[in-house]
Amino acid sequence: MQEQVLEATQATGASSKPAQRLFIPGPTDVAPAVLEAQTAAMIGHRSDEFEALFAKCQEQLRRLAYTGSRVYVVASSGSGLHEAAIRNAVGGRVVCFVNGAFSQRWHDTAVGCAKDVVRVDVEWNSAVKPEQVEAALAEALRDGPVDAITVVHNETSTGVMSPVKEIAAAVRAVSPETLVMVDAVSSFGGVKIEVDEWGLDVMLTSSQKALALPPGLSFCAVSDRVLEKASKVTGRGWYFDFLNLEKALKKNTTPSTPAISLMRALSVQLDRIFVEGVDERFARHQRLAERTRQWAIEQGFALMAEEGHRSVTLTTVTNTRNISIKQLNAYLAQQNMEISNGYGVFKDKAFRIAHMGEVVDADMTRLFSAMEAFLASQS
Repeated sequence: MQEQVLEATQATGASSKPAQRLFIPGPTDVAPAVLEAQTAAMIGHRSDEFEALFAKCQEQLRRLAYTGSRVYVVASSGSGLHEAAIRNAVGGRVVCFVNGAFSQRWHDTAVGCAKDVVRVDVEWNSAVKPEQVEAALAEALRDGPVDAITVVHNETSTGVMSPVKEIAAAVRAVSPETLVMVDAVSSFGGVKIEVDEWGLDVMLTSSQKALALPPGLSFCAVSDRVLEKASKVTGRGWYFDFLNLEKALKKNTTPSTPAISLMRALSVQLDRIFVEGVDERFARHQRLAERTRQWAIEQGFALMAEEGHRSVTLTTVTNTRNISIKQLNAYLAQQNMEISNGYGVFKDKAFRIAHMGEVVDADMTRLFSAMEAFLASQS
């Protein structure tokens, strides 16, 4: 344990961690100690040792999510929890706010689960605003109750961050019984999300983004209100059934065989996060975001996301200089670095720089130096 804590302490400094390779919005680079944890000998998933591991991770996940309820751990991507939330919390109607590719995916999941879906489109590169939620929900309520709303906190496709605290308050003002379900896949672990204080009923996330873990795990903070609703909803399935997960969680385990190696990695990374300090971690992400925005503007680019609602974990830069992003990444690859092209319709029209997880200031200095060298070679 001493070695793990020492590694965690060192990882907050620029000179003691491996140089960042991936500046993409997931998967992110994973610390060597976290990767190594996956190589430990296998244990029985119904053993006392695993139950202790699970209980320890559960307590730390609750602290990180600022919730006294529960955080389910599932072997799936965050998209799996999109489906879980819909299957468990929606028996009738759901209002899906769509302002990017991943909120679109959650909408499509709801449709695929044969729910009564009300789609509310919000201009891409813009945040979902509380007043839009209030108006759309009030309109939807004219046709009957609404079980839940879905909204993405941090749209990875556009780099827009929506004010979910204020959105939740708007929902409560219009329809207190409507559940608030939030996708925090690319923000959780990089920004403070107070699940209980903000009144979020579902907050789901993935391992491979700001948490800087290997892909394969997803996490879901779930309120008592959701469990009460789920008990009245049919067609919840089995693997993603929250009532099934709850029964197992009370025994510090999962209904089906857990990803034991990934759970070991989770345990080490959670230790590292708390050694760094959650407030310090959030401040680091904020600082890197502000630095990236400033760099982009100084280099003659524009920022694609709406001002005042820009992501803290990744920055979407409009390709106003009409550079070849493919050539840029080929140049960066020679120095063992990579950024992301624009997503979908924004391919080549924008590029995305992720500054989440293990990234520190020295990493950004190295990236920006290389990018400036490339830009100079093009002029």
